[in-house]
Amino acid sequence: MFGMEANHSKRNRICIVAGLITDSQNRLLLVRKRGTDAFMQPGGKTELGESEIETLGREIFEELGCRIDEASARYEGRFVETAANEPGFEVDAAIYRVQLIGAPKPRAEIAELVWIRPDNPDRLRLAPLTERYVLPLV
Repeated sequence: MFGMEANHSKRNRICIVAGLITDSQNRLLLVRKRGTDAFMQPGGKTELGESEIETLGREIFEELGCRIDEASARYEGRFVETAANEPGFEVDAAIYRVQLIGAPKPRAEIAELVWIRPDNPDRLRLAPLTERYVLPLV
């Protein structure tokens, strides 16, 4: 499933890798960056020479202070949607379901983290990618 139409320009597109992380109660981990109000998956942009899994591992460590179990990584798809925090841009996100090693805590640019039930997001403002594509995956 792709959220991309053929006529979309890549000029205003931000390519990211994001983690779909659930706990034993099937709650979804979401984060909110400082200065924003939308909750989304942890993750970020790939640096030169990194694989998508390496990117996700680095971003999870920087943002949440824990590691990912690389052996648990399962590719869920690539989705394109309106960016939550960058007006006029869209995100092109590779989504991987991963398990964490260690307890996540907000670090770096992350102001807050929450565990939500996918069928009841508690009136949180969700990033369009999260609402349209990630919640149905859970």
